[in-house]
Amino acid sequence: MPHFSSSDIVFITLWVLVLFSVATWTLIVVKGWMQWRLSRENREFSLAFWSAKGLREAEQVSTSAAGPLARLAHAGFTALRDMQKGGEQSLYHSGDQQDILERCLRSQVQKEHNRLDSGLMVLASIGSTAPFVGLFGTVWGIMHALQDISKSGSAGLDVVAAPIGEALIATALGIATAIPAVLAYNYGLRRTRLYVAEMEDFATDFLHLAMKSGFRVE
Repeated sequence: MPHFSSSDIVFITLWVLVLFSVATWTLIVVKGWMQWRLSRENREFSLAFWSAKGLREAEQVSTSAAGPLARLAHAGFTALRDMQKGGEQSLYHSGDQQDILERCLRSQVQKEHNRLDSGLMVLASIGSTAPFVGLFGTVWGIMHALQDISKSGSAGLDVVAAPIGEALIATALGIATAIPAVLAYNYGLRRTRLYVAEMEDFATDFLHLAMKSGFRVE
């Protein structure tokens, strides 16, 4: 078994916090870029979809476009096509046409929701644990300082300065890691709720269009 000194424990704690910080900022950049891209794709798709002359043209738009709303529309059109062809006989395809379409749209919204949620749990975990990891390093640094005092029999600054300094760094780094993680998680959660609400509104509009057309694309 390797033997770790008190200073080694604090050093390892600091590196754990550094890794937490790198993971946090990586997720912030990745999620920020993804949300910007999704907003642009949804905006472009909505403009093209509602400019279509009919469901047939709108279906072509959903096939060529990208983004959550485009995938939602594509899933809806796929369900309509299956119903026109008779569809597969299964529990999933049981019920009247409105029930089948609602089930399909709801399932796709949930898939997109799960995709948008990816990475948020990591941010939440880092935001909630980083201060305690920093506190662990602080407590260990103070224990190291008390051990040095007991060995030297002196409480001079030259004895306690190094371990107390390590402890303060651990505390500061823990807080500095947690704050952006918590802020990014709250912002990401709010953006996800807005995207889900947008998809649910679109699913309702799509259902009304399908009902108006008799659940037929053409």
